[in-house]
Amino acid sequence: MAPAPLLTTDEYLRTPETLQPTELIYGALRVADAPAVRHQQAVGAFYLALAPHVRERRLGRVLLSPLDIILDWDRALILQPDLVCISHARWQVRRQKIVGAPDLVLEVLSPNPRIGKLQERIKWFAEYGVREIWLLHELSDHFEVLRAAGGRVVSTEGFDYLTPIRSDVLPEFRLTVQEILQE
Repeated sequence: MAPAPLLTTDEYLRTPETLQPTELIYGALRVADAPAVRHQQAVGAFYLALAPHVRERRLGRVLLSPLDIILDWDRALILQPDLVCISHARWQVRRQKIVGAPDLVLEVLSPNPRIGKLQERIKWFAEYGVREIWLLHELSDHFEVLRAAGGRVVSTEGFDYLTPIRSDVLPEFRLTVQEILQE
């Protein structure tokens, strides 16, 4: 069986809209099943915690997946992180899609990853300019903030569910994961 043909960004953007997690990795289409209930509850809880914080301080916007983030138009690299925070300075919309790196992405790591490998996603986020990558490890009750600069991850800070999250992107944000998830 021949591999599926590679798509350009323009071709991908002409495909029908879907709520199914779909990404374009250097022209190769990746599609996954919808995430589990616990995963979506966690993403929703983070949105409900972050959106008012960002809005009240007029820092930018917080958006939920499914949402295409076009990291590289020419190389056809489009990801759908679970949640993104984009400052006004980085807000670029082209054809109703986000073009360029958000300031912060959240990935809720389920037992069975939806699309791709975590390390490749982290590499792309850092390489294309995402400043912070938040990782919620559902099975281990562990939370990490990866800080990126110069195209690579420069530091990693781990948090248990009772320690307030420290963020360079959102320096005034002080909730714990337990408070966010209301566990």
